[in-house]
Amino acid sequence: MNARWLKFAWLNTLRNRRRSIVTAGIAALGTAAILLAGGFALFTYEGLAQISARTTGHLIVAKPEQFLRDEDTPLQNGLDEVATLRAGLLADPAVRHVLPRVEFSGLISNGDKSTVMIAAGIDPDAEFAVKGPFLTLRSGAVLASGERNQVMLGAGLARSLKAEPGSSLTLLVSTTQGALNAQDVSVKGVFSSGIAEVDSRLLYTDVETAQKLLVTQRISSFGVFLNRIEATDPARARIAAALPQLTVQTWLDQALFYKSVKELYNRIFGALGLIIGAIVIFVVANAMAMAIIERTREIGTLRALGTLPAQLIRSFALEGLLLGGAGAALGSLGALAISVALLVFPVEMPPPPGRSSGYPLQISIDPALYGATLGAILLLAMLAAALVARRSVAKPIVEALAHV
Repeated sequence: MNARWLKFAWLNTLRNRRRSIVTAGIAALGTAAILLAGGFALFTYEGLAQISARTTGHLIVAKPEQFLRDEDTPLQNGLDEVATLRAGLLADPAVRHVLPRVEFSGLISNGDKSTVMIAAGIDPDAEFAVKGPFLTLRSGAVLASGERNQVMLGAGLARSLKAEPGSSLTLLVSTTQGALNAQDVSVKGVFSSGIAEVDSRLLYTDVETAQKLLVTQRISSFGVFLNRIEATDPARARIAAALPQLTVQTWLDQALFYKSVKELYNRIFGALGLIIGAIVIFVVANAMAMAIIERTREIGTLRALGTLPAQLIRSFALEGLLLGGAGAALGSLGALAISVALLVFPVEMPPPPGRSSGYPLQISIDPALYGATLGAILLLAMLAAALVARRSVAKPIVEALAHV
């Protein structure tokens, strides 16, 4: 019975092929637009999440005060017993690496000019091995373990100081005791983080040089890198229970840019989805309304022969299902083809606001997004057809037979 009604609906859609093709085509364009926009948003979310986690670590472990208030003196809220804490963190089965970080600020001078710097002391070998290519090296080389009194400068900072690899500079900071301390350093490399404002202030050196400059053995925090990003919440719970005196934040807690972009994109693409859904409803409803008007006498004849209104509504709903289904299938194939083509033939996007480098345009192929979009288009098409048919099949039989 169902197969017969489905065949009947299919034959009815072929009565006016041009109208059916236009209706299915618009449904296909709507489906492709939703899938491409949603895939772009998902790709952006995934990329920003990975960048955020790679920058700070999946987890950040520090004293509670480190996250709550500014320090009066450098490393006032720093961590002691660094080796013991690091060994304890590495004991967790989900932890791959634990990277120490010393954060401080001060002045940097080339002898003729001084400017403000925001510096970070890192474990060079582990930092660049774990995080991967998170910086673009403009000249020189990256820092290496065992090399003291060397720094890497952001491109803007190097340009301001007229510095290049091999240049000698002087760092001036306030120590943990509040005294001033200076250290001569040489430039090992110049890099770009992709954000011009950051490049105009950022400096990297090794942890030992930073601690020597600040006259301390403390570090600011640990960046904990896990075997996968999905293990973040369980690992956080375990580590927080094992170290109750410390605070454990996730990458998401510090990913303000990620949160802002996701909230913005959710609103933009959510509104886009609603608009496209409304267009599909109106197009299918218009096509079905025209088909029903043309077949009013046929509907009256079927009613006179004993066909129930519910059966006619089901037939028209199946027609809507076929039109929406054909369009959704074509749109899905088109979106899939474009997504794959962008992997084969890369397209570079221009730099977003506040950044100095572009990024490749890619569209995520997410089965859940495809399934939800296909289901939504089919449901909307069926509902639109059924609602239009419901009013028409309720017309009295005599009036339907007399329709011209």
